[in-house]
Amino acid sequence: MMDFEAARAKMVDTQIRTTDVTSHSVLTAFLTVPREAFVPEKSKLLAYIDNDVEISAAAPGKPARFLMEASPLAKLLQLAAIGKDDFVLEVGCGTGYTSALLSIIAGSVIALECDEALAAEAKAKLAGYGKIEVVTGPLEKGYAAGAPYDLIFINGAVEEVPAALLGQLRDGGRLVTVEGHGNAARAKVFVAERGAISENVFFNASVKPLPGFAKAREFVF
Repeated sequence: MMDFEAARAKMVDTQIRTTDVTSHSVLTAFLTVPREAFVPEKSKLLAYIDNDVEISAAAPGKPARFLMEASPLAKLLQLAAIGKDDFVLEVGCGTGYTSALLSIIAGSVIALECDEALAAEAKAKLAGYGKIEVVTGPLEKGYAAGAPYDLIFINGAVEEVPAALLGQLRDGGRLVTVEGHGNAARAKVFVAERGAISENVFFNASVKPLPGFAKAREFVF
């Protein structure tokens, strides 16, 4: 039988620390939350591999969904500079793994999911965690009922960040995401300041895309 606790420690030491993640709160969260509890039963032995893990298969009109690889996820959480009192909106919570991590680092979390089945699974898996509310709705619209947020964390790659999401940040709030496709995609932080939005690019990150964030196609004459 696999020693998941040992696998978790090895993941932190060989996949996360080696990619310049030094935040004590982020490292503690990854050491604490059992990643294997948030993947399908058939994939538990793959929970700690250095790759994305499928949590929901593709179906007509419905793309496959994945648990993000530990290294880019940890780097993004460190980039978010999360405070212990921060109110966080996680966009695309899937089965709730990142929600659990965020609940350890931040003050409270609203976990938004568009897939009803995944949302129900997340609610069940997060029952033992505090300060998390799972809600459903279109990911690209955010969750205005809970706004404003100190941090909006988009749990996957997007083609562009909708204005609706940026409008849900409080003054001084941050939105962290990966924007773009494949290896050319880049981790970005958007900051709301006095009614304006600034953005900064930090590192390349290849992560799976979230549904609902396709860029509007423009006519070329």
